[in-house]
Amino acid sequence: MKNTDIPVITIDGPSGAGKGTISLRLAKHLGWHTLDSGAMYRVLVLAANRYNVSLENESGLANLATYLEIYFEPLPDLSATRVILEGQDVSRDLRSEASGAVASKIAVLPAVRRALLIRQRAFCQAPGLVAEGRDMGTVVFPEAHNKIFLTASCEERAHRRYKQLIDSRIDARLSDIIAEIKERDKRDSTRTKAPLVAAADAHVIDTTGVSIETVVACILKKVVL
Repeated sequence: MKNTDIPVITIDGPSGAGKGTISLRLAKHLGWHTLDSGAMYRVLVLAANRYNVSLENESGLANLATYLEIYFEPLPDLSATRVILEGQDVSRDLRSEASGAVASKIAVLPAVRRALLIRQRAFCQAPGLVAEGRDMGTVVFPEAHNKIFLTASCEERAHRRYKQLIDSRIDARLSDIIAEIKERDKRDSTRTKAPLVAAADAHVIDTTGVSIETVVACILKKVVL
């Protein structure tokens, strides 16, 4: 089966819109694979620190991205994904807001994006893939027939992130998270390469005040399998 014959559901949107949990629920329901594209950028930052590759070294980062040994393993309760780098669970190292901020900065580097684009598309395997990120429906899988763009108010997304960090016993300040989310939204939506925008043919869903179950049910009604 060619990759183009494998069904893909893309789930895009800003940080805290619910992409991760909703993608895992959808993949579990359908029996499909998952791709957390944002985690790949965070893993690259971690790997760069391990191998002493400067975050200013675009070609070095791209080369490192080409050979990263990474896979995802959903937790039994589908609350998150374990990220495995070279056989080691690095999930906790990737959860901080600082990690996300740095990952967002290297995501604008063209060579890095090209290298990870190849890796991301390789996750498309039978019977299907639920891919979440910021440009899954516009750049990585533009031919996908089912595209979803999730959004939510900045305050709602900040509270979700704050709770996630506190539950993981990671110190956090809500005011800092709100500021970081606003800064990241601006950077992601205004970058010249693959900006954060909904695909023209995407279903836009506002998750503010809406339960995960309701959003998943809404998506299942909209997708064509």
